[in-house]
Amino acid sequence: MKILGGLDIGTGSCKISLYDSEGRFLLAEACEYEVSRRAGDHELDPETVWQGVKEVISRAASRYDIDAIGVTSLGESFVALDASDRILLPAMMYTDPRGAEEYRYLEQFPLYDTVGTKPHSMYSLPKLMWIKKHKPDIYKKIKRVLLFEDYIVYRLTGCAQIDYSLAARTMGFDIRNKCWSREAFLAADVDPALFSRPVPTGSVAGASSLCGLKNAAIVSGSHDQVTAALGSGSICAGAASDGMGSVECITPVFSEAPREKAFYDKGYSVVPYAIDGLYACYVLAFTCGTAVKWFRNTFAPDKAYAELSGSVGDEPSGIVCIPHFGGAATPYMDETAKAAFYGVTLETTREQLYRSILEGANYEMLLNLEVMKGFGVEPEYLTATGGGAKSPEWLQIKADILNKKVVSVDVEEAGATGTLMLAGAAIGAFDSLEAARDILIKPKAEYLPRQAMHERYMETYELYKKLSQAKAGL
Repeated sequence: MKILGGLDIGTGSCKISLYDSEGRFLLAEACEYEVSRRAGDHELDPETVWQGVKEVISRAASRYDIDAIGVTSLGESFVALDASDRILLPAMMYTDPRGAEEYRYLEQFPLYDTVGTKPHSMYSLPKLMWIKKHKPDIYKKIKRVLLFEDYIVYRLTGCAQIDYSLAARTMGFDIRNKCWSREAFLAADVDPALFSRPVPTGSVAGASSLCGLKNAAIVSGSHDQVTAALGSGSICAGAASDGMGSVECITPVFSEAPREKAFYDKGYSVVPYAIDGLYACYVLAFTCGTAVKWFRNTFAPDKAYAELSGSVGDEPSGIVCIPHFGGAATPYMDETAKAAFYGVTLETTREQLYRSILEGANYEMLLNLEVMKGFGVEPEYLTATGGGAKSPEWLQIKADILNKKVVSVDVEEAGATGTLMLAGAAIGAFDSLEAARDILIKPKAEYLPRQAMHERYMETYELYKKLSQAKAGL
């Protein structure tokens, strides 16, 4: 029996979960840290992250002899090191506005089909271009550029390698040929040799005896959205995870990456998936759980979420909620968008307003899925994870509106589960990712669409589309 760890490095914390190879949960450890946001700059201190990682691994290693740890992380943000591996500057977060002028310069180059995304300031290449222009003395000292997954792997093993899915979040990776894109780096005038060696997701980087480990295998996991999809059980084309957290992210898995510019103009991005020959893309809504939290805190502070969800009944609200409480993600990509309610009267109840938020979140996802279907990407069903997946009412609304089967799974941390699946498969603790899924991921409940309810929702959805398109100026 092997002891496996999934290390997840996020924006505000790092955490490790341990399971044994028979699927038994052993422990979870976490360490929080803060993103610095001042004068428009959003930065994360790499040394603080490293100290947090050391802390959680040390705690876990003090109780168990860990055989392998898979590492997953947030995307885009990178750590710049000099020739002596000293950190040269804080990591700019994906929300940091620096790189806007540079990404607009890159828009003149037809890179979308190669790198799987249209240019945006969130990506690593535009931000590295910004450093080159505005901090030339620091740029000249840069000898390594590592995103957080490969930064931690490098600190633990001395091996600088990055998995394909995270490499794709730089805007400099050829998603089809699985290598750094010569065209993208030429356009940015950046040396690709600064970046880590791309490797397949789930590749062993080496062994580590740091932080109390005893020669544990360290495995390059993936971009956190990919491991979350894997940890929900998505291992074949046609599957899709639906991460219903603060942000909602549906991650469809498919075999052919779209080539049309119009697809990428909608804000969709494509990355190589954890399984060779497959791809995934991200359908995003900036506010999911955050909108629910706002409503609860503002209008029902005395209610628990389960109590609120249980009070909505089984009748459509009849209200259109445009859920752009924090701007609009795909397919609009409009950070200035605002939320709206339409159809509210003096007879409208608190419960109807709350239900309209749950419905609006799913209308937003349906709009995205319809757009993607036009480009040949259509999931057959959804596997729901995250806080929102704890609400049976919300999941039934989702099944009825999307007209798709929705399955909830008994997984507390999908990202950590997906990462340790990769780690276990890499060292032979699992025969395959399919075997790992069968051991670690158990279905909890299944929600089937009801045709009569779907048709009633579609009447409101037609109005939703008109209102949302009018707001977006489409």
